[in-house]
Amino acid sequence: MSTDLASIPLARLDGSADSLANHAGKVLLVVNVASKCGLTPQYEGLEALFKAKAADGLEVLGFPANDFGAQEPGTAEEITEFCKLNYGVSFPLFAKGDVSGPAKQPLYAALTEALPAKQGPAEEFREKLKGYGMTPTQDPEVLWNFEKFLIARDGTVAARFAPGVTPDDPALVAAIEAELAK
Repeated sequence: MSTDLASIPLARLDGSADSLANHAGKVLLVVNVASKCGLTPQYEGLEALFKAKAADGLEVLGFPANDFGAQEPGTAEEITEFCKLNYGVSFPLFAKGDVSGPAKQPLYAALTEALPAKQGPAEEFREKLKGYGMTPTQDPEVLWNFEKFLIARDGTVAARFAPGVTPDDPALVAAIEAELAK
């Protein structure tokens, strides 16, 4: 695990302390999540991916964020309940925090610095946001909810995927499988 990423202190949604060092040797899919987003159904795919690949060493880590369209307004308890009741989420969820802008949490500052550009239909997604009267972020910032960072077993950032790339997208699955095979 890269010392920079591994040493960043994190808090779980339940308030307990964590860090990526505690997930060393695993392939990590870090996703900023939200409960009231058009992409929220991706929780279902993320849970399915986690269950299918956990035995191979994949962990999905969810980071609730209210950065985009105020689509994660809930408290820690509300987020936990929503995720379990609606999507059966069993992968770890972390404390809600900013993933873009000047107040972004240190993990997201490090992730976007490590891999400033994303794979997938980012420009199409930006245009869609503009069509809704929103001003989308530009790289290296996180574009929207459900952007995905793939972290290799050695702690390096291996790939980054735009929000519209679903958990069952062949490019994402292939990248995960390639990292799991290492």
